[in-house]
Amino acid sequence: MKRHLYNLQRLLLLLVLPAALTLAGCTNRAGKHKKVAIVVSTLNNPWFVVLAHTAEAEAQRLGYETKIFDSQNNTALESDNFDNAIASGYEAILFNPTDADGSIANAQKATTAGVPVFCMDREVNNADAVTSMILSDNFSGCVALGKYFVAQLHKQGRYVEILGIVGDNNTWNRSKGFHSVVDNYPGLKMVAQQSADFDRNKGLEVMESILQAHPDIEAVFCGNDAMAMGAYQALVASGKDKKVQVFGFDGAQDAVEAIHDGKIAATAMQFPKVMAVTAARYADEYLKGKRSFPKRMPVSVELVEKNNVNDYTGYGKKE
Repeated sequence: MKRHLYNLQRLLLLLVLPAALTLAGCTNRAGKHKKVAIVVSTLNNPWFVVLAHTAEAEAQRLGYETKIFDSQNNTALESDNFDNAIASGYEAILFNPTDADGSIANAQKATTAGVPVFCMDREVNNADAVTSMILSDNFSGCVALGKYFVAQLHKQGRYVEILGIVGDNNTWNRSKGFHSVVDNYPGLKMVAQQSADFDRNKGLEVMESILQAHPDIEAVFCGNDAMAMGAYQALVASGKDKKVQVFGFDGAQDAVEAIHDGKIAATAMQFPKVMAVTAARYADEYLKGKRSFPKRMPVSVELVEKNNVNDYTGYGKKE
């Protein structure tokens, strides 16, 4: 009888132990579930909403409690978000920075407190302040976009550029990639360059202002799709939407649909879901003991235009 009970106890142990180990992998020493914070620059842009909620969903799938913190493009609010996350016991932060320089201190205080930080999409100008940065290859993406731009304009014409947030490295990496191609063609002349902060309404306003000074442009290159769609609205209102080609960057759903409908010329498809999932998995690996991560993990960007638009949907390829 005793031997039978002993064997039964061994069987129960074998059944229970794997589940216990799995649960232990996502709990801290106090027995509470580990928590992962998602701090994003803004939720006033569908692109960042996708980034944040994908990161949250993947972290939850891996067994973590989560919370999304919206910094509203404000480094002071971002600082408060980091303070709250650290004080509330979040053990990893998936981070979309507000400003490449202004966000360094916020990331650093988390790292100093022993909380790993994984950047998504945007970087900070101090790699030591974070554990890893998962970033789109913005420069190369805009090289491809620049080549298509040159072909569509037949190597000549007047154009304008609408920049994103000037404190974001993505703004300048995209602009530099674009100009590394376009500036080689003297027949293409940029007559205006202005920031609209990656915002659709500001993109509309900036485009309206530029059209007053330069009504004879033939194209506009925008640093993201939100600004591109705002610029397109301004062109429609001025009756110039058939004369001015619009080029964006991101791969937003409305931009993909606009390319399909012949409203805008092209965009560069980023993959926010890939970046978000990678960041969440890196955080999971870190909290389970791994310490070796690439400081920069590039994610490719793909050109989307009329000939291949049917292969894409918002923020990725069709499955």
